[in-house]
Order: sequence, then structure tokens, then C-alpha cells
Amino acid sequence: MIAWLRGNLFSGWASGLATLLVCAGAAALLPDLLRWGATHAVFAPDAEQCRALDGAGACWGVIAEKYRLVLFGRYPHAEHWRPALATALVLAVLAGFLLLPRAGRFFLGRAVPLAAFAAFGIAALAGALFLMAGGALGLAAVDTSRWGGLPLTLLLALGAVVGALPGGILLALGRRSSLPAIRALCAVYIELVRGLPLIPVLFMAAFLFPLFLPRGLGADVLLRVLVALILFAAAHLAEVVRGGLQSVPQGQYDTARALGFTPWQVQRYIILPQALRAALPALTNSFIAVFKDVSLVTVVSLYELTGALQLALAGDADWRPYFLEGYLFIGAIYWAGCFALSRWSARMEAR
Repeated sequence: MIAWLRGNLFSGWASGLATLLVCAGAAALLPDLLRWGATHAVFAPDAEQCRALDGAGACWGVIAEKYRLVLFGRYPHAEHWRPALATALVLAVLAGFLLLPRAGRFFLGRAVPLAAFAAFGIAALAGALFLMAGGALGLAAVDTSRWGGLPLTLLLALGAVVGALPGGILLALGRRSSLPAIRALCAVYIELVRGLPLIPVLFMAAFLFPLFLPRGLGADVLLRVLVALILFAAAHLAEVVRGGLQSVPQGQYDTARALGFTPWQVQRYIILPQALRAALPALTNSFIAVFKDVSLVTVVSLYELTGALQLALAGDADWRPYFLEGYLFIGAIYWAGCFALSRWSARMEAR
């Protein structure tokens, strides 16, 4: 323990000073924080008890009272089992991806083939979308305008990442192409999109794009927003992948071509595996950024977690003052997702 403390917390005078400052700050702040968040807090969904606190403690009862609206948004109350099951399916796919192949050895005694897991993932995601939409097998149809909360956040984030990664790879390859026209088009697209904030892109997809289409012809707003997220994320991922491609020595291109590989075989079997491995930390950062950027879809009236919280509290004067507790609850959900992605990235790097 002494060796660990010396190596990690007191390795030098600067490290020791920082450790002491952090400990002093924790000693000054933690007692009040624990008093507000735990010992003096109200956990029951009782607005009268919360008002009696007068700010001396947290009112976690707002979560107990409003968790359905926060997690599922405007989805019909009697059908909440459907988004709950859809969320479980999406989380199962993500957990399987993050734990593979360790999960395969644990459950089956052997690694799960990638093709089998891909088939399971596609089936699970299709099932989640069917549960959310309904319209068949006795399930009432629910318009996408009423989707919200955690299922919408997960579906948009997963759809944006899955759609943007292949696009980012193609854009990165196009920007390094020997054909000037392709190289210029990819460069213009990447620099144009990377120079725009996401909110104007979402506004254009939700409100401006339908104005250029004939009356009665237009995709659902959720689909348009998802496409906008994919196109936006692809431009950012392209630069990350391009950095990985530049890390591969030129001699490997030349050697592969001398051995008779075609240009696509060079990329498929030799260059891209190394480039993506080298770019893995930056790719994970981009995935985390996409996951958090989904919260901005609230501006185009798609109520994911943060928007669902606003809906849950805006019309209820009894619980409206306790928005801080609600945002801490949502922050904990986002933190859990980002932490899981960062730990997966660290484990993949170690392997």
C-alpha cells in the first residue's frame, strides 16, 4: 500500500501537493454534500416533505414520482412495457458487444462467432424498433413523435455510431485517394460539416429539408434527424480514421502491392486493421461525443432524456422546483454509458 501511494499519489512534490489539495477540498465539501444528498434528503414521492426541507436536503422523491415520464417521455402510459423491453434489448446488444469474447467464454465455454453475434444484434434491434412502433401482432401503433426518454437516446446514439463509422472510413479513404475529384469532394464535405455546430444541422434536417420536397413527400422527422446525426458524425470520424491511416508506414502499402494485393485488399487486410487499432482511443472519444450530442435533439421537439425531464416538470408546479435532482439523475445515466465505453476502450487497447 505504501508503494502504491508513493507511486500514484506522492510521486513528486507536485503530485503530493495536488493530492493534499484534493483531500482538503473533499474534506471541506463532502460533509455538506452527504448531508444534502443523503442524510437530510427525502426519497419518498411526497411534495409536502420536499417543500418542508426548504433546500436543506435533496428531494429524490421527484425521481420516484416522475421516473416513467423521464425514462419513456410521451409514450402511452399503458404501453410502457414496450419501451422498457426495447431498452433491455438495446442494452443487451451493447453489453454483448462490449463484453465479447469474454461473455462467450463465460456463457458458452467458447467464443461467440462474430457472425452469430451480428445476427443476434440485428434481430434484437429490429425487435426493439418493432416494439416501439407497433402496428402489428396486436400492438397499437405509436407515432415516432411520441417516442422519448432513454429508448430514444439509445436508438439515436447507436444508429448514429453504426451508420457513421462506415461513412467515416469511406470519407477518410476518399480524402487520401489518388483521384483529385474524389479527394476534393471528400475534403470539402469534411471541412464544411466539421465547421458547423450540430444544432443548425438538426434544424435544417427537421424544418428546412422538407421545404424542398414535393407536398406529401418526406421522411419522418426522427429518420431525418438520425440521418443528420450520421452525416455529422461521419465527418468527424473521417479525420480520426485518417489519422490512423497516416500512422501506417508507406512501406506496407508498397510491399502489399508488390505481393500482388489489389488496392482494396491492401486496405481490407493490411492497412485498415492497423489504422483502426491505432485510432481506437480517438474513435471511442468520438462515440462518447455522439452519445452526448443526442441530447441536442430536444431543440427539434424530439424528447430524449433531457427533453423528457423538461416535459415531466414543466407542467407540474409541485415538482418543478426540483429540476436539479432530475438533472443529476440524467447525468448519472449519461455518466454510466460514457464510463462503460471508456472502460471498453481501455480493455481493447490492453488486448
